[in-house]
Amino acid sequence: MTRIASPQDQDVADSLTWLHIGAGSFHRAHQAVYLNALRESGADRRWQLALANIRADMSPLLDALARQQGQYTLETVTPEGQRSYQRIGAIGRILPWDEQLTQLIAAGAEERTRIISFTVTEGGYYLDHQYQLDTANADLAGDLRCALDGSGAPRTIYGAIAAILQARSQAHSQAALTLLNCDNLRHNGERFRDGLRQFLVLRGETALVAWMEAYTTSPNAMVDRITPRPTPAVAERVKQATGVDDPCALMGESFIQWVIEDDFKAGRPRLEAAGVEMVASVLPYEEAKIRILNASHSCIAWAGTLAGLQYIHEGTLRADIRQMAYDYVTQDVIACLTPSPIDLAAYRDTTLARFSNPAIQDTNQRVAADGYSKIPGFIRPTLQESLAAGRMPHATAMLPALFLVFLQRWNEGRLPYEYQDGIFDPAAVRTMLAAADPVQAYCEDAVLWGELAGDPRLVELIRTALQKLHQWLGQAR
Repeated sequence: MTRIASPQDQDVADSLTWLHIGAGSFHRAHQAVYLNALRESGADRRWQLALANIRADMSPLLDALARQQGQYTLETVTPEGQRSYQRIGAIGRILPWDEQLTQLIAAGAEERTRIISFTVTEGGYYLDHQYQLDTANADLAGDLRCALDGSGAPRTIYGAIAAILQARSQAHSQAALTLLNCDNLRHNGERFRDGLRQFLVLRGETALVAWMEAYTTSPNAMVDRITPRPTPAVAERVKQATGVDDPCALMGESFIQWVIEDDFKAGRPRLEAAGVEMVASVLPYEEAKIRILNASHSCIAWAGTLAGLQYIHEGTLRADIRQMAYDYVTQDVIACLTPSPIDLAAYRDTTLARFSNPAIQDTNQRVAADGYSKIPGFIRPTLQESLAAGRMPHATAMLPALFLVFLQRWNEGRLPYEYQDGIFDPAAVRTMLAAADPVQAYCEDAVLWGELAGDPRLVELIRTALQKLHQWLGQAR
């Protein structure tokens, strides 16, 4: 049963640790903000954040945060352009990176660490279209051979968590733990847990699998806040507004949401006191967010890139691109998700208003990334469900058609930025695009389409959408 921290526990302030893996902007603008609110309000001061990273790329940021005792300034911006500034002081421990993840593993093994959360992006779970681990991935293959005794050099979330669980089970044989996913992965707690189980089984870690099953839980969760990569302009505005010279400053939209299934194994903060929605099932919230917000975001990023735009708000404010996203939700998604406890039309309108915010300066490059995870995760379910119901989802088909043309531009070296994708195989994609019938080859890609791969209805939908898309591109610039 979940144990919630109470005001009576204040005499043991800061005695429990919430360890987060992933030092990027999203955690600092989202989960840390909620925990900061709990501490500032006095509703729950027992929990302290510890922050770490699996890769070396965030080491400069971790060093800068350490110099500031974990504190930083968050700028938030409303769709109307109102800016506000808040000092976030919830991060009490900064764990420096080293190749063996020494301090991360040690912190995870501490008995007082009761929750480990993580943001590694969708591609960082290395799951194929059947939610099986992609063991051909070099990093994952390396971690399958990596020692768990602290002498290895884990590169994936599975390798890092496995090493933590190994150390924890040896040091505290019954020290329960919650593993909390904070990424845009459908059924994210279940998917991560199944991936971790597969990882341990492939390694032959029978005892560790049994320990994980007995002493950990992995709640599903839905997270939401648009958080662009920080730019020097953010730090300049922070200094002007607050007088603080903060190299760790970042910016996010004013909207924020966090929905979590209340299945914590070893206690939790009073998250509901900070506005977190604690629910029995996150599914309807997750589906609305993934299909309406995430898929529409990708639609606008791909379309905006093809139209020569740089920012998400530029595409959203263009009637033609906005209409693509609007039609996708209105014509196909709402029918698939009805009935829902959420007003889906209102959620659509709120989402598009958020994307229209010019102050966010969110780039198409950031949102267009990881298409090989986003097509199967965000878009394919609406295609499948619509076809199963006897509907031809023409509006939805525009999204994968956009991605195909986007890939063709990438192949030709005509994208205005470097495309980043955690799981796609560049050589295989180039072969696909060079096929006698690229559309047919695209629709046969099992990574993207799963059971839909090669379906004649899919091929027809994409061909029809491409005709509309090429007509639009002729007029778009």
